[in-house]
Amino acid sequence: MTPRKLDIESKRAEFEATAVPFLQPLYSAARRLADGPDDAADLVQETFLRAYRTFENFTPGTNCKAWLFTILYSVFINEYHRKERRGSTVSLDELERRFQRYLQAPDEAEPAGATESAGSVGPEVDAALRQLPADFRAPVLLVDVEGLSYDEAAAVLGCPIGTVRSRLFRARRILFAALQQYAVKSGFTRGKQ
Repeated sequence: MTPRKLDIESKRAEFEATAVPFLQPLYSAARRLADGPDDAADLVQETFLRAYRTFENFTPGTNCKAWLFTILYSVFINEYHRKERRGSTVSLDELERRFQRYLQAPDEAEPAGATESAGSVGPEVDAALRQLPADFRAPVLLVDVEGLSYDEAAAVLGCPIGTVRSRLFRARRILFAALQQYAVKSGFTRGKQ
């Protein structure tokens, strides 16, 4: 496919009309991917810069949100690998052990990512999401938070749809284990019956 030729004014106007309306969903996803608000803003800025530079390659009438998320995720992963920011995450094996421990005795299981702040859903869920490895966090954000289809998420992540499904399955189990005590404490559920 050959790129469209746009003059500068029409490119700017079309980009603003097509891409800028997705600024808030992109920033929300970037906040969950990045380490803080400044990193999230940088991530979104770099995403829009790259999107604008390559806007001639965007096919009008296709899903611009998915196209922008593809760029966002690519920028995030490139930066993630460049800085080698693996941080202090809990291993998948440890999270699996915690999940199994919960299944056996939910009242005694240790929360796997809970924070001290209580009373609001946001911080606890964000903390649990941050505990997920990036490969698991991204599908959750794209499908469960941003509402992309499995096909769109697979295109954004550049992987087969089966990989998206399996990562979502694992990530949801990990989140379940990490948020179970918080859910019981907050009255969302009564625990294991």
